[in-house]
Amino acid sequence: MTPPRRDPAPAVPPTPPIPLAALLALPDLGLRQVAGPSAAERDVRVQWVHTSEMEDPFPYLLGGELLLTAGVHFASAKGAGAYLDRYVARTVEAGASALGFGLAPVHDETPAALLAACDRHGLPLVEVPPRTPFTAVARAVWQAMGEARVRELRHVTESQQALAAAAARPDPVPSVLRRLAGRLGAWAALIAPDGSEVYAAGSVPDPGARAAAVRLAGVVRPAPDAHAPSSATDSHAGTRLSAYALAGGAPSERPALVLVTGRPDPGDHAVANVAAVLLSLLTGPHLGSAEAGRSAALVRLLLGAAPEEAAPLLGPGSRWAVVHARRRGGPAGPLAAAALGTALGTALIEPGDAVVRLLLPAGREVTAQPGWTLGVSGPVAVAALVTGDGQAAAALRRAIGTRAPLVVHRGAGPGMTGLVSPDDARARAEDLLAPVTDSPALVETLRTWIGLHGSWDRTAVALEVHRNTVRQRIGRAAALLGADLDDPDVRMELWFALRWL
Repeated sequence: MTPPRRDPAPAVPPTPPIPLAALLALPDLGLRQVAGPSAAERDVRVQWVHTSEMEDPFPYLLGGELLLTAGVHFASAKGAGAYLDRYVARTVEAGASALGFGLAPVHDETPAALLAACDRHGLPLVEVPPRTPFTAVARAVWQAMGEARVRELRHVTESQQALAAAAARPDPVPSVLRRLAGRLGAWAALIAPDGSEVYAAGSVPDPGARAAAVRLAGVVRPAPDAHAPSSATDSHAGTRLSAYALAGGAPSERPALVLVTGRPDPGDHAVANVAAVLLSLLTGPHLGSAEAGRSAALVRLLLGAAPEEAAPLLGPGSRWAVVHARRRGGPAGPLAAAALGTALGTALIEPGDAVVRLLLPAGREVTAQPGWTLGVSGPVAVAALVTGDGQAAAALRRAIGTRAPLVVHRGAGPGMTGLVSPDDARARAEDLLAPVTDSPALVETLRTWIGLHGSWDRTAVALEVHRNTVRQRIGRAAALLGADLDDPDVRMELWFALRWL
C-alpha cells in the first residue's frame, strides 16, 4: 500500500514548542534519554504529545510530537530488530521530535533493538519510569507551553513599548533600529533600493551573511507592476536572515528592514513587524522624491519665492485639487483633520474649527468620508491654487446646501469670463460690490444664496443660520447695492463679480 503523502508544511500550534531538554530536567517526571542524539546539543523541541500503540504511527502524526508508547504492539523484545527498525523509521518520517518508551507493565526494560534503531535513525529515545503516567508527561508539556506563551507575550509587549518610546526620540529611526537590535540580539538595518545601508545598528555580521541579507531585501521590494511578499526569511551559516517591506512612498524608493540573528525567540517576528510599521511611518514622509519636492517648494515659498518659481519643485505639469471639508455634528480638531488627511492620502492639511482645507494631487480620487461634507475644486496649477480654493469653497457650500456628502467643482473652461481682462473684471467687481464689501457676512450670504439659485432654506443650511437671517441679509444687500435681485441679469452680473472679488 502506498503510504499517505505528508504535507511539507504541517500546522504549527499557537503556543511555542518546548525544548526536550527542559522536560528531561524536570525531577518530578524522572525522564531519561537512553538513545539517539543529545536533546540539548540538537535543541530538540516538542510541539505536542501523542500516545499511540499503533504499529504504524505515520498517518496519525502531524510532526513535532513526543510520541509515547508502552510497546504493546512489539511482538517480543528479542528478534524484533527489523520490525522496530521500520517502526522508528516511520516515526522519523512522520516528523516526530522524540520517542518516549514507558517501562512496565509490558516491558521491564527498553528493548535493545529499539535503542539501536533510534541511534541509527537519529531519533531521541526517552525512558518513562513506571511511576510516571503518560498523562503527567502531557500535562507537563502543556503547562510548559502555557508558561512559554506568557513569556512570549511579555517579550512582545515590552518590546512594543520600548520601540514606541524609541520612535518618540529626537532621532527616531536610528533609535528604533538600536532598540530593535538590542531586544532581538540582532543586526538591524534599513537597506535602500540600491543595496546601501540607510541606517544600521547591532553587531555587524560576517560579510557573507550581510550580503545575503541585502539580497533578501530585494525579495520584499516590489518590481514595477509586480507583487512582492511583505516579509521573507532565509539562513546563512547558522544565522537567520529576515527582511520586511516598509510602506509609504513610491515602491521603487522604499527601503527594507533586514535582520540577522541567531536562533529567534518566539515572538521575534511579531516584534519585527511592529518595528517595520513604525519605520514605515517614520520614513514614509521623508524618503520619497515627491514628498521631498513638496517640502522644498514649501521652504522656497516661505523664503519669499513666487508660486511660479516653486512650482517646478513639485514635478513637471503638477496640478492639484483643493478640498474644503466640514465635519458634521461639530468642529473638527487637529486629530480629526489628520485622520481625514490620512483617509484622503495627503499630509498637506490646514486644520480649522469650521473648515479643514487640504491639498492633494489632482489625479487622486476623492471619495465621500463618513462624518464629513466635502467640496473639491477642479484640477489647478500651483499658480492658480487661489482659484482652486474658491472653487472648493463654492463646492462645499453647495454640498452643505444640498445635503450631499461630496460635491466636485465641474468647470466648463473659461467661457464668457475668458473674454474679459482679469484686471478689468476685478476692478468692475470691486466697484459693483463696494457697498457690501465691509460686511463679510453679507458677501458670503449673497454668494451662497445666488449659487443655490435663491433658495432660502438651502442657504440657511449651508450657512448654519436661520432662514429669516438669510432673508434679512439678502434684503440688506439688495438695499445697499440698489439692485433688483429678482432680475436674472442682475444676479448673473453679481455672480461674476463675486467670483472675481
